[in-house]
Amino acid sequence: MEIHLNRVDYMQVGVTSQKTMRLLPSLGKKATQKVAVADHDGILTCFGMKKGETVPVFKTLPGPKISRMDLGGAAGTPQEKIFVCSGSQVRGFTKKGKQFLTFEANLTESINAMHVSGADLFVCASYIYNHYCDCKDQDYYLSGDKINDLICLSSENLTCPFPVLACQDRVLRVLQGSELAYDIEVPGPPSVLELNSKDGGNVYSVSTGEEILYGTTNGKIGLVQIGEHSAAVKWEIDNDKKKGGILCIDTYDIIGDGVRDVLVGRDDGTVEVYGMDSSNEPTLRFEHVLSESVTSIQGGCVGKEAYDEILTATYTGWITGLTTEPQKAEAGPGDEVKMSKETQSKVEALRAELEQLQVKVLQGREQYHQTSQSSTAVSAVPVFSINDKFTLCQDDASYSLTLEVQTAIDNLLLQSDVPIDLLDVDKNSAVVSFSECDSEPNGNFLLATYRCQANTTRLELKVRSIEGQYGTLQAYVTPRLQPKTCQVRQYQIKPLSLHQRTHSIDQDRPMNRLSLVGQFSFAEIHSWVVFCLPEVPEKTPAGESITFYFNNTFLGTQLEATYCKGEGHFKSDNISTISILSDVLSKEATKRKINLNISYDINDDSVSHTLRMIHPKLEYQLLLARKVQLIDALKELQVHEGNADFLIPEYRNILDESANLLEEYKKQPAHLERLYGMITDLFIDKFKFKGQNVKTKVSSLLEILDNYDMNSLLAFFTEA
Repeated sequence: MEIHLNRVDYMQVGVTSQKTMRLLPSLGKKATQKVAVADHDGILTCFGMKKGETVPVFKTLPGPKISRMDLGGAAGTPQEKIFVCSGSQVRGFTKKGKQFLTFEANLTESINAMHVSGADLFVCASYIYNHYCDCKDQDYYLSGDKINDLICLSSENLTCPFPVLACQDRVLRVLQGSELAYDIEVPGPPSVLELNSKDGGNVYSVSTGEEILYGTTNGKIGLVQIGEHSAAVKWEIDNDKKKGGILCIDTYDIIGDGVRDVLVGRDDGTVEVYGMDSSNEPTLRFEHVLSESVTSIQGGCVGKEAYDEILTATYTGWITGLTTEPQKAEAGPGDEVKMSKETQSKVEALRAELEQLQVKVLQGREQYHQTSQSSTAVSAVPVFSINDKFTLCQDDASYSLTLEVQTAIDNLLLQSDVPIDLLDVDKNSAVVSFSECDSEPNGNFLLATYRCQANTTRLELKVRSIEGQYGTLQAYVTPRLQPKTCQVRQYQIKPLSLHQRTHSIDQDRPMNRLSLVGQFSFAEIHSWVVFCLPEVPEKTPAGESITFYFNNTFLGTQLEATYCKGEGHFKSDNISTISILSDVLSKEATKRKINLNISYDINDDSVSHTLRMIHPKLEYQLLLARKVQLIDALKELQVHEGNADFLIPEYRNILDESANLLEEYKKQPAHLERLYGMITDLFIDKFKFKGQNVKTKVSSLLEILDNYDMNSLLAFFTEA
């Protein structure tokens, strides 16, 4: 079934956080609903629509940044009480704006997730979960990794409420009281949870079933059915088109077939509607792209009675609807489109408002100019918010850097003191220019400037690092504001930057071992592991010891890290990983004047195993490079002969695919050199552990790689 939705912009508030816009329950079937939205200025705004115009219901005074919002109420009644959290405080408001609750959760960190169910309040800070009933402490849980969101299930089939935590380590943790009942692995760090049984705010009961929708930071969506002792994954949607991460989900029958559809908002501005097919599997039915990240999404009826719509809130505070109501009339040749009186009055009001704004801008400019000329002028630096994300992408072993600013970006300067490659991003329309930099005295390996087009508020970049070389990537963001100002964001490139957390590894692989023994605490060795590896929680884990598993996203090699007070054990099927860990951990211990006893157990079989893992990538890149080298010569031959019929099929195929081959080669700069570097490091590291320096033989190794043959390479590693 086709679905046509038209965009309507309602209003703009301040910068918004995830899940801070909700629709209040409607008073009748298909009646318009009020909208409640909270922003970083601490203002809670509630508005409705009347004759096509936004009508304010109430607006609170500014205060601390509001990080979450939820609706609540007694069981069996409309869920129309509005709850917001700022810092560690939760406040409750009636639908008319009267404050009836101020509750201090007494948490040392700010609340970043909240769920309200009847008299129960569930809140989470970074690692801590708390449950309060009638504002009295009930349950407490300390999570092993950062909590991104929470939801609570309660139904006739469950004996008690089951809170579910979405944790950064790719796990949904299901709690029972203050204890962990069980956990569920999901295919990415879960960023948002939503019940699969509510409909656009029209929830009249807290009995909400047992199904949970989740979205991940790498753009995947799934449905999980929660039971008392286990869970079942009902379906998952992969992110094949490499869209943005999921920030918000809702369920609402926007298509009108009697079945709730899944509404999804992503951090690249994409809004999606998934309908259910005959086999109850989700199918993409509608897609619309906004210019900034979608922080909240709701299905309901806002603009006009009887017309369903999808309401979204974006990062910079735009409240936008995608409505089923037709927004324009089409006329044939020679016909005139007659505007209704309502539309005419709207246009006139907008024109008048525009003229007033233009006058205000002129007055403001003149006033600023006069002030800047006076001797008592004081320069005030404009404050602006930046929403940034630096994440490892498993698919292409690169880091995605996303920067979103509440005003238009003028330019961005990237500076790195560690060698990194910048990769092409299709969505990025900014013009990039590189500056020459001298790495020796200044430690500069990259200086790149991105000049943005007008009204660009979001920029996405991709970089790829080299394992073993670590440092800092800095982004200097300059918006189109006067006076000129700039903000700096720093991102750590870690020694084992291409490793990603996983939940298990293949224990049958040939493993190399590194063991450390010394007078260090559990917190100290944990801080070293945090320094070396991404996706490790900064908080020291509970208990006396911990084991983490990692997967190298570029090569597929694995790492196991087990450590406790005074002892650390690391296992990997890649000698270079062990070598990097050994060097960095020794350096960190030396800084703290801690004496380490280091021992190794090197497995020679692991070298051939790693080379076999590199083989398909190396073979593919060598073939791609050879094809690209032939393209110009083949094109000259084609021009000279007038056609390509005389060429053998292999060369004709290269000509036919030349555009795709060049594009792929351009997207993977220095890919071949990187593989050469990994093999060279592997060769040096193998003999380093045997006490031999083989750097003089590297030139012979590179000759073998230029005339690559797997058996010759294996023989060289064995005989050297």
